[in-house]
Amino acid sequence: MVKKDIAVLGGGPSGLMAAELLAAKGHAVTVYEAMPTVARKFLLAGKSGLNITHSEDYHDFVSRFGHSNSRLRDALDAFTPSDIRVWAAALGTETFIGSSGRVFPNAMKASPLLRAWLRRLGSEGVRILKRHRWMGFSDGGYLIASPEGTQIVRPDAALIALGGMSWPRLGSDGAWVPWLRGQAVAVNEFRAANCGFDVDWSDVLRQRFSGAPVKSITATSQAGTFPGEFVISQHGIEGSLVYAHAAALRDRLSRSEPASLVVDLMPGRSRDRIARDLMRQDPKASLSNRLRKGAGIDGIKTALVHEFAASGDLNDPDRLARLIKALHVPVLRPRPIAEAISSAGGVDWAGIDHNYMLRALPGLFVAGEMIDWEAPTGGYLLTACFATGRAAARGITEWLALSHRPDAF
Repeated sequence: MVKKDIAVLGGGPSGLMAAELLAAKGHAVTVYEAMPTVARKFLLAGKSGLNITHSEDYHDFVSRFGHSNSRLRDALDAFTPSDIRVWAAALGTETFIGSSGRVFPNAMKASPLLRAWLRRLGSEGVRILKRHRWMGFSDGGYLIASPEGTQIVRPDAALIALGGMSWPRLGSDGAWVPWLRGQAVAVNEFRAANCGFDVDWSDVLRQRFSGAPVKSITATSQAGTFPGEFVISQHGIEGSLVYAHAAALRDRLSRSEPASLVVDLMPGRSRDRIARDLMRQDPKASLSNRLRKGAGIDGIKTALVHEFAASGDLNDPDRLARLIKALHVPVLRPRPIAEAISSAGGVDWAGIDHNYMLRALPGLFVAGEMIDWEAPTGGYLLTACFATGRAAARGITEWLALSHRPDAF
């Protein structure tokens, strides 16, 4: 095989994974990273426990990517959650399965894994140039700005892995969108994913309960019904249970339809039982006492009942029971994309071939969150970033082998 020069634009998980595979094939790989350090979002996500993948049944795992299930399947099949655990172990990072089925490094943090990964990349000859930002196309190449000035690089093939538009302070700012659109590449508008939502709280609830977790509940939307918890914020609601419903709520709002998260405050009790137990309470007792003794709820759950009860609900045991079992929390809008854990939107799949190459720009490949797919939190996002980086690397290898044959054209 003839050694080729390959540029990887972006030093996140997708770009580094592609660089690893390409270097192992014997190519000369240079990673251009705009920030002072690589994989900043990866590191930040790992501060409170790096959720590297998920252990659920693989058939269920590959169904978590919505409209992109079929497009991502080949990439995921080639680098499954089990493969990720083997890969991490080879870097000295053993993993364990948490009670939720999520997979974490034993050390919980991302930094030991990243350090070992970067050492291996260095040993394989991968060059990583930090503070080198891609600035678009120029004179048949890629314009790179660095502290030493600008340069045009003309590799044999290139991969863009610059992320979406969530957490832009860490580097994923979407600056590349107009450059690709200018080359006839369709890029769908970015939207917040795995995000919180604004709720029109009363001043009393906002002041007294901001930061309070709502635990041991289930929540329902068009996405389904899931157990978990969420947090009351100054602006509305956030947390893992909200993120599980974020796409469904966001899409309803985008169609100018009303959207509510329907919360069961006591999933372990039936509505009939709650109504009977409430009926036995002294009607002269305070609502807080009646709810605590008759329904087993207090604190923030009682405050939420107060917040959304209609006239007459609070003194009618049956209506109160219905409210406890199906409390509608109306959401107004998603929180800004800069606050979101991830983003939807990006390069349209129609413009990407089976090798992750842009159809409009032969020799230029894409991977990771800059493609239009989304997934819930729980290790799905990171797994797909790893997998698409490897898929793009295989695509580059295949394209180079074909396009440089004497009879290729």
